[in-house]
Amino acid sequence: MAIKTKIERNRTLTVTKSDMRRVTPNLLKLNESTKVSNIKNKVINQDVFEAAQYLPKSFVDLLIVDPPYNLTKSFNKQIFKKKNLTEYADWIDELVQKLIPLLKPTASVYFCSDWFSSTSVHFVLSKYFRVRNRITWEREKGRGSKKNWKQNSEDIWFCTLSDDYTFNVEDIKLKRRVIAPYKDKNGVPKDWDINNKFRLTYPSNIWNDLSVPFWSMPENTEHPTQKPEKLMAKLILASSNKKDFVFDPFLGSGTSAVVAKKLGRNYCGIEIDNKFACLSEVRLSRTNKGDKIQGYSDGIFWERNTFAYQNKNGNSKK
Repeated sequence: MAIKTKIERNRTLTVTKSDMRRVTPNLLKLNESTKVSNIKNKVINQDVFEAAQYLPKSFVDLLIVDPPYNLTKSFNKQIFKKKNLTEYADWIDELVQKLIPLLKPTASVYFCSDWFSSTSVHFVLSKYFRVRNRITWEREKGRGSKKNWKQNSEDIWFCTLSDDYTFNVEDIKLKRRVIAPYKDKNGVPKDWDINNKFRLTYPSNIWNDLSVPFWSMPENTEHPTQKPEKLMAKLILASSNKKDFVFDPFLGSGTSAVVAKKLGRNYCGIEIDNKFACLSEVRLSRTNKGDKIQGYSDGIFWERNTFAYQNKNGNSKK
């Protein structure tokens, strides 16, 4: 079984040795130039700096990059060691140069970073892309500090190669609770719902509606830096269309690929660690049993802690 139940409500997905033996044959390793059809909806178990040279040119509609943050951290058998800001910027620069040839001229890019290295990331990205925005999202978790502000935010840089790009703003509106509504010329509240408690609002670059996956959530895995499916859904819905190609060179637990599959996009991801690559494969196979994304239902994103309202209106299925 893929799930090891520690307590009754613990839904954390782990992979066993049996799982790994079963799904490892599905993983790719590239040693020569390949076609898009060979990597479509596949997980590549390889170092991105090695694999990138064999990937097709100009096949990516949406690039989502969630690299190791500039911290000394262990990812199963892989260890990333903290660098000074100049060294980290050089590492990011080398990475970006490997990825640019893979992008279509109309491609969009989302690049994740921690607060400390965010300025270095911005500096590198501005050399190669049109940097359009910086999203800051609340992690909701984090340890307190007696000598500093609690750190519970991360950044995502939004970039494009050109002025011709996809942005589906109607697909990413957020249903929020409001007190004083906007009104039309007749004084009627605009875009209100559920007994005048909620309003459908345009998305901003401050996200405080996300829940970091934890042990009782079906999407939770044993990966130490897993991103929420809801976060990935926002990026994918905003900057791609159905059947577009989403590429993630640091796939981790597979969240971007899983969400891309749920939302009808094609995907490919690279993950250097075999265990986490297998974890991605197990998660992808489980999407055949359902395409639920917590906090997203009937084409609408909801604030945190609104499940009861969703349930009242028949939205509890997602």
